[in-house]
Amino acid sequence: MNKKNRLKEAWSGIDVYLKKRYELIPNLIETVKVYANYEQKLMQDLVRLRNESIQTQQNQEKINTESHLSENINRLMLIAENYPDLKANTNFQQLQTQLETIETEIELSRRYYNGTVREYNIQVQSFPSNLIAAIFGFKNGIFFEINNSVAREPVKVSF
Repeated sequence: MNKKNRLKEAWSGIDVYLKKRYELIPNLIETVKVYANYEQKLMQDLVRLRNESIQTQQNQEKINTESHLSENINRLMLIAENYPDLKANTNFQQLQTQLETIETEIELSRRYYNGTVREYNIQVQSFPSNLIAAIFGFKNGIFFEINNSVAREPVKVSF
């Protein structure tokens, strides 16, 4: 039971930072919208994914939605590279710094959560605790993995 509580606590840690990111996204969209109005589909996707993720309670669904949301945030930041005035905008720079900080916190929380899932799963699968887990219906925890194919690609360096 102790490991299950740690698992819940670790997930709530991720949730705290995800909520901070949810609060930041509308400000980011409004700032970018002024400079890049023809990127409407991306901004609509960001809003939709943000709303879906806020409403999703199931861990696996939330993980999938968050993966798509992260991909779209990365796309938005890449698009911003094409707009020198936007990159120079103080508000955008502050939002970008906040987003980078939040993303780092999400990564650290995700690492802690995945370590907690690993420990929990070992407990659920190991004898004799696996007998008790089976009786009480404890299932393996779900890892918060990156589904973003771009994030998994090796960095290309050229000189």
